[in-house]
Amino acid sequence: MIRFFSRCMRSQLSGPPAYWTWVVSLTVLSLVGLHAWARQLALGLYTTGMGDEVSWGLYIANFTFLVGMAAAAVMLVIPAYVFKDRQIHRMVIFAELFAVAALVMCILFITVDVGRPDRAWHIIPGLGIFNWPSSLLTWDVIVLNVYLGLNLYVCAYVLLQKYRKKEPVSWLYLPVVFLAIAWAPSIHTVTAFLFQGLAARPLWNTALIAPRFIASAFAAGPAFMLLVFMLLDRYGLFKLEKVVETRLRRIITVCLFIHLFFTGCEFFTELYTGSAHNVSFLYLFFGLHGSMGLVPWIWASVIFNLVALFILVTGQARERKNLAVACALMVVGIWIEKGIGFVVPGFIPSPIGDLVPYVPTLNEILICLGIWAFGLLMYTLMLKTAIPMVTGNWDFAE
Repeated sequence: MIRFFSRCMRSQLSGPPAYWTWVVSLTVLSLVGLHAWARQLALGLYTTGMGDEVSWGLYIANFTFLVGMAAAAVMLVIPAYVFKDRQIHRMVIFAELFAVAALVMCILFITVDVGRPDRAWHIIPGLGIFNWPSSLLTWDVIVLNVYLGLNLYVCAYVLLQKYRKKEPVSWLYLPVVFLAIAWAPSIHTVTAFLFQGLAARPLWNTALIAPRFIASAFAAGPAFMLLVFMLLDRYGLFKLEKVVETRLRRIITVCLFIHLFFTGCEFFTELYTGSAHNVSFLYLFFGLHGSMGLVPWIWASVIFNLVALFILVTGQARERKNLAVACALMVVGIWIEKGIGFVVPGFIPSPIGDLVPYVPTLNEILICLGIWAFGLLMYTLMLKTAIPMVTGNWDFAE
């Protein structure tokens, strides 16, 4: 075991100049974010753009998006383990590693959002008041941490066996894999229920939130993984086979279409009925009383997703560069819609009719960039370790 971790460290501490440029850049951004968080701890949450009217902002927006990205790893796990797809099976470990990195970022975003992380002991069973099963927040704590534990176990066991050049013993990890497959939709469903259960926020009072979350996650997650695979292939680190590219392209096409269909259903319901409860929706898409802070963002999201779908369904995505453009547009578009386009307008206007726009502060943005940089740094280091173990290219690890 000591040799295993030693080999991992040696692999991570070696690489070409491009690798070190990327790692150093992410490290610097992580430290900048850490400094911004220290400032927030010292001065309080007033350093953010949040307040009494808009109490969830950029932190929860990123959390919501990343929960879906973590759950989306299952879209590679299912073909690999359920349908015995050997081509995808070689790459599924990379998706599971990203699920681990995404869940760590989720936990970090919650940590910076609560303002007083030293009070986290309140949710520890036996020490604090866990309020289970009545509290949806405790359900979220359970499903996220269990899913993190499942993916950590599978990744650690499979990579250790790869390092030893042995085949993983089925009964030692396959039951955990299938449990993770069943568990994955729950983490995004419970997150959706957190929003749906707030009766004073009409924008979120729809049963479509959970299926919309899952559909968008199953589109954006594989799209992000495709971008990662393309980069690995371009730099000669791991071969992206055409058959894998085609299967993932079909998955994201179907999931993006379903996501846009659900969005269209919401659009029709809110606008056609003319309900008095559609004020937040109108603010999001058209603005209210001259306040249009989110309008450019949400329409950019819609355009990005529609352009991505057009590229995918017209066959242009058969060319890798066009597929990369579609994937990038999809990831950004869904991040906007599921993040600031979903969380923030739920608070505007407030239940008493106040229209208080939310604008993130520089300190808030730096913390978010720092967490993203730390998550990507973590994923980069895990990939640097996993690739030589999966390929058996020990010279690359040295």
